[in-house]
Amino acid sequence: MLNATASPSFSRMAKNLHAKDKQVLDDAVRSIAANHQSGEDKKGDLAGVFVYKFKPIGLVLLAVGPHENFYAALKR
Repeated sequence: MLNATASPSFSRMAKNLHAKDKQVLDDAVRSIAANHQSGEDKKGDLAGVFVYKFKPIGLVLLAVGPHENFYAALKR
């Protein structure tokens, strides 16, 4: 199994989820842990980075922010 840690922002977000949404998140994390290459492989400078998308039940918004800054920081 993959040895991973959660970032503080991820942990804060996960802690505040409703039980049914937390279960969906836990299932997604288990799926990623079972196959760390699950999801969409990014291209170009981000080759090797995988994005796993899922839809929590009844959750409308997890975070707000431009993708460009996330990926720019990831490149560094």
